Amino acid sequence: MSGGHGHHELYVERATVVHRLPPHCKLVAVLAFVVAVISTPRSEVWPYLVYAAALAAVAAVSRLPATLILRRMVVEVPFVVFALLLPVVARGPRVEVFGFSLSESGLQAAGILLAKGTLGVVASIVLAATTRPRDVLLGLQLLRMPQALVQIMTFMFRYLEVVLAETGRMRVARESRGFRARHLGHLPVLAHSAGALFIRCYERGERVHLAMLSRGYTGRLPVLREVSAHSGQWAVAAILPAVAVLATASAWVLA
Repeated sequence: MSGGHGHHELYVERATVVHRLPPHCKLVAVLAFVVAVISTPRSEVWPYLVYAAALAAVAAVSRLPATLILRRMVVEVPFVVFALLLPVVARGPRVEVFGFSLSESGLQAAGILLAKGTLGVVASIVLAATTRPRDVLLGLQLLRMPQALVQIMTFMFRYLEVVLAETGRMRVARESRGFRARHLGHLPVLAHSAGALFIRCYERGERVHLAMLSRGYTGRLPVLREVSAHSGQWAVAAILPAVAVLATASAWVLA
């Protein structure tokens, strides 16, 4: 059960200055960067080019291939679909674009949504690729995030692979009995499987909780290792958000 916890497919092993930064420094940097991006005035476009260039520089320093980032950006597809619908359904003055009548305000809102959403997604991808998940959780602890939330995320990370493996075994069991989900009539079978999976996960959680209590668990997980950050590491982590904040402030002045 614990064999897959040391490695995570999102993390990309590299020996770079970004990888070596303490996790809480990177978390604060990404949060500050995202806040600066979403604070950009609607009338200005050039700051997004600055944000994108800064992120590209961080990805280059981290030695992350562009293909890897583009592949992982598939999680943004629902937001892209929503943004593409905005010019069609929004009201107000219309313009003709390739023979389609689109809303001017909808086009502007769609562009802003895509720009801000894409930058946020790429920043998260870079963070995940340069920081192990357990280090992210450690960083949240060091930043004094509520213990209940940290523990929920910790257990979710540790037992996600266990739940996925259980789901796979149930799927194999169904298929070995000749079941193939081909139409809506098979939904009751899938619903029963989902219910059985929920019960198994609940019972496993009860057993894990009792085992933890028997080992002295008091409602707070221990910090497995202490991580400190010196002023130089904070300064390196602050480069990305500093560029973003400077661009945002300049955009508001010019606006």
